[in-house]
Amino acid sequence: MMKCPHCNADLPSRECPECHEIIPVEGTFCAHCGAEIPRRDTAAESSEDGIDFSKRVLCSDGTCIGIINKDGFCSECGKRYTGEPE
Repeated sequence: MMKCPHCNADLPSRECPECHEIIPVEGTFCAHCGAEIPRRDTAAESSEDGIDFSKRVLCSDGTCIGIINKDGFCSECGKRYTGEPE
């Protein structure tokens, strides 16, 4: 998990498929090796996972329209689900 350099909060992150360093979830290129990072297709993930929309969890950020994915992050803004409205 990456940490914010200003407030030390956990930031949504994932592993670079090339060098295996931790990078931001929405990064287009790896900051360590420069490899291009393929974008995640949230529409394909939703249809493959067979999401039951009656059980979806909305983002805890009151201004975001995203839903929480299976990894615990918002599909739109990338924030980690806290369970409490912000």
